[in-house]
Amino acid sequence: MRYKNPRLSLEQRALGLVLPGYLRLEMIYAGICGTDLHLVKSDAAGLVSTSSPLRIPPEGRIMGHEGVGRVLSTGSESGRFKPGDVVALESIITCQTCEPCRRGQFNQCLDARLIGLESDGLFSTVADVPESVAHNVTAIAQDDRSLKTLACLEPAGVAWLACERSSLSGGDRVMIFGGGPIGFYCAMLARLIFGASWIGLVDPVAFRREHAASWCDNIYDISDERIESAKVDVVIEASGFLDNLQRIITGVKPNGRIVILGRSGQPLRLDAVDHIITNGITIIGVRGHLGGAFGRMIALCQAGRLPLSDSITTVIESLDSLKGHLTHQEHLISHNCKVLVKLTK
Repeated sequence: MRYKNPRLSLEQRALGLVLPGYLRLEMIYAGICGTDLHLVKSDAAGLVSTSSPLRIPPEGRIMGHEGVGRVLSTGSESGRFKPGDVVALESIITCQTCEPCRRGQFNQCLDARLIGLESDGLFSTVADVPESVAHNVTAIAQDDRSLKTLACLEPAGVAWLACERSSLSGGDRVMIFGGGPIGFYCAMLARLIFGASWIGLVDPVAFRREHAASWCDNIYDISDERIESAKVDVVIEASGFLDNLQRIITGVKPNGRIVILGRSGQPLRLDAVDHIITNGITIIGVRGHLGGAFGRMIALCQAGRLPLSDSITTVIESLDSLKGHLTHQEHLISHNCKVLVKLTK
């Protein structure tokens, strides 16, 4: 379903009973995703810009799907958590019973609900979430920096899965389109965890290019002609501007892999089909972060080996201020990478 004429408001809502199997959280930090920006924008016809699945009830939808919070209370069937625990949150609620779930392919759950899009989200001082999406990170949540790091796990998990699904391995050369948070994390993970020998990153925003530069060997403005001559094993398209792939496709080496994860609703057009066939190039769609990424990243964060908070460029101090930033998005995009909202004092 497509929705028209999005309206953003700040409201107070009464709290009911905590549902069985749910946790009630005092939210600490929530992250702003590109999807959140698209939710409050519309095209020339008034249609909401996001191409992600979306269900908005008459009373509206609470946005936000990245974050960390503290357990206030638990529902009757919640047994793994207690009040005071700090939890980091996945954003996909799976059914556990459809065929993909039975196969362990949770990111492709046929009855998935996306927090902040198809169920109420995290841009709230108090949020109710299913226990199934929560990870107990109390042992790591020792200071403000660690809490900020934990608020970044969800987008970093998307980047982890993109690197994993691309079969990125030691010595590979990788080109990343998009210098927002997920592209930034792809560069970080490619360097620290997956063993890339060379990393290039393309973004039209100078701030984002420079912010990601420490994780890259080369950074490129979108108009840079050197992009076409790059030779790479892996391409990660995290910007949503799929025409980027036309520019790099003939530079993808034999048995190369192209991962598409940036949503925009744009069509994919590739002219160099003979190059794809001759060189056995694989094009892979990637959605989500489920399947083990969270646990691995939590372990790495606890060991001090994954500095996810390096992506953070701004912390917004209130929901009221968040509303203003979402309404006027230009500065968020042109002068930031990862932006968090502080939801509790």
